[in-house]
Amino acid sequence: MKYDTIQASTVFQCKKCGECCKGYGGTFLTQNDVKAIAAYTHTNPDTFIKEYCEISGKKPVIKQNQQGYCFFWDKICTIHPVKPRMCREWPFIKSVLTDIANWEIMAGSCPGIHTNFPDEVIKNIVEKELSKEK
Repeated sequence: MKYDTIQASTVFQCKKCGECCKGYGGTFLTQNDVKAIAAYTHTNPDTFIKEYCEISGKKPVIKQNQQGYCFFWDKICTIHPVKPRMCREWPFIKSVLTDIANWEIMAGSCPGIHTNFPDEVIKNIVEKELSKEK
């Protein structure tokens, strides 16, 4: 297999299992995320933050339900059309570029991540995906 022709869909195929919606430090929201989700849930941004978020490091983070999943996970993402930037990028995230071992770690809980590719291939795909407008 020629590694320079490998696409993101070859190294990751979402299984819709929700494991990425579980714990792991929470889902940080940008201001654009807050506005989009608030509009989608028919609330204003301030109310949305008060009702559905916690503050961590001065940033809003979506609350978790009793099972440890994102508040908006109900066997499927209930805000999928406006899901946060952090969710749209998964698993092509900056921490993989910082330490390629993070790809293997994430694969331990995500059945859609494939690890049978050289590190450079994964890094190149992550860089390419992060450079796209999401």
